[in-house]
Amino acid sequence: MVQRPPAGTIPETPGSYQFKDAHGRVIYVGKARNLRQRLSNYFQNPRNMHPRTAQMVATAESVEWIQVRNDVEALMLEYNLIKEHRPRFNVRLRDDKSYPFLAVTVSDDWPRPMVMRGRKRKGTQYFGPYANAYAIRETLDLLLRTFPLRTCSDNKFGRHERMGRPCLLFHIEKCSGPCVGEVDHETYQQMTKELLDFLDGETDALVERLETDMSLAARELEYERAARIRDQLESVNKAIAKQQMVGDRSEDLDVIGLAEDDLEAAVQVFFVRKGRVVGRKGFVVDKVEDLSPGALIEHVLEGLYDDPLLGIPKQVLVPAMPDDPELYEEYLCELRGSRVEIKVPQRGEKVRLQETVTHNAKEAFTRHRLKRASDHNSRARALNELQEHLGLPEAPLRIECYDMSHFQGSDYVGSMVVTEDGLPKKSEYRRFKIKEVDGNNDFAAMEEVLRRRLTAYLIEREKPASERPGKFAYPPQLLLVDGGKGQLTSAINVLKELDLFDEIPVASLAKQFEEVYVPGKSDPIQIPRQSEALYLLQRLRDESHRFAITYHRTLRDKRMKQSVLDDVPGLGPTRRKRLLKEMGSLRKVKAATLEELQSFSWLPNNVAENVWKQLHQPSR
Repeated sequence: MVQRPPAGTIPETPGSYQFKDAHGRVIYVGKARNLRQRLSNYFQNPRNMHPRTAQMVATAESVEWIQVRNDVEALMLEYNLIKEHRPRFNVRLRDDKSYPFLAVTVSDDWPRPMVMRGRKRKGTQYFGPYANAYAIRETLDLLLRTFPLRTCSDNKFGRHERMGRPCLLFHIEKCSGPCVGEVDHETYQQMTKELLDFLDGETDALVERLETDMSLAARELEYERAARIRDQLESVNKAIAKQQMVGDRSEDLDVIGLAEDDLEAAVQVFFVRKGRVVGRKGFVVDKVEDLSPGALIEHVLEGLYDDPLLGIPKQVLVPAMPDDPELYEEYLCELRGSRVEIKVPQRGEKVRLQETVTHNAKEAFTRHRLKRASDHNSRARALNELQEHLGLPEAPLRIECYDMSHFQGSDYVGSMVVTEDGLPKKSEYRRFKIKEVDGNNDFAAMEEVLRRRLTAYLIEREKPASERPGKFAYPPQLLLVDGGKGQLTSAINVLKELDLFDEIPVASLAKQFEEVYVPGKSDPIQIPRQSEALYLLQRLRDESHRFAITYHRTLRDKRMKQSVLDDVPGLGPTRRKRLLKEMGSLRKVKAATLEELQSFSWLPNNVAENVWKQLHQPSR
């Protein structure tokens, strides 16, 4: 348990503090206007503290702090440290799904609208997020009749550019054909700008222009053109109807709704730009510490505006004010560069909008709780059954499973998959290319993989606590190998060699009869066939097998698809890629004469000669 620092050593200044466990891992990060006053709250009778706070203090072995100049810097430092260390006792925000955006690659020569997920990319403008990808594609399909921008990939664009023939979208008037020069660059950029303005809420000017053009075409008796503009106008109006109008045209705001219990909270956010709902997002807050409604809103604001794809609006509507509203308004102002107001709506349309968002949060929370109840109960049963059947000192919250894959001793690989609290933790998955084993020897390969993984753990364990934990910093509470007694013996040998046998429990799962072997017992342990524990072990084994097979196939395919150009002296990756791009294919490179290869100004004559010789060797 952490001891109270000596009197007078804690400064009375703003800052962030970090509690660390016996291994030097950060388990809790907080912020304070006055570090001495705030930290003194943790060193009192545990009975007077919230149970989770008391557990954190009991787990911690030390406390450190970093002083800053003001409260906003303390808030920013706290959030950055939480992102870096992911402390187990801090509140965590988890997206309940990966939301799709409508993105336009404005940095491209010929910008392209497309559906995108994941992290924000430079040179791309985002709109959304939307509830599902179908909604984006439906909206985009309507808009392409008015803004016929390319939606093809760069590879497809280049292929049709080389062929000099457009794809089907050009013929059905959903692409203006930039790949074959059917539209000039200036006109294309103007269409891109109009699409961006439309998606940004500037719809009136476009509708007015289309109506004027349609009337003018009709007056000039150009009825076919008028009919095409009418169809464009109809598509635009349908797209506008999909954007719900909830406020004045000048209003930019985000509306946050909450639904919660003692353990978790569901958050829904509606993004309103120029009076229209242009996107929504939801996530779940894991409340691992006691939180007031205001403190919960503070955590939501920190996570929501860490990397805001739609920017920070002038106004944020919340169901409850933050405990420190001035601090968080100042924080958002600094991020935005101008004034931001946080408020609880009191009357009118904004109250009804807040109620709508809150209703969405309640529905999302109901769905999450139903899923959580079934999932959590089965996972808890599985871990408790494993502890009981295998005689483990505690329920194995972190399990690592290992498997091997090869083809007649070639492309030998190993896999490591991880579950934490019964759930796959794919960010911790690791794969190993076998380096020291010749031929087909699964036992030796397993020993090599485990030795490399556990040696890395021992190295990480000896590092100073101030360094960020590495990828092998945490030991398993159950080490599972795929196989029978032989694989188990290999694992035991490595654990004893590294003096970890008494620290890390180990078991093996044989495929034939789903038998579990543990050290010290000649007969397998019979885990009941329908138990959650055996089901968890089977899932782990199958996942490790899948992960190993996938890596093995990747290496094998890479070896089999290795280009004949890879070994040409002087032809590096950049020149090789450019040569294939300019010639169109490897077949055309093979058919080229030496003079054709030497005609490229960027390809030195001696390298061109090397290419020609490589492709025209008699053995080939």
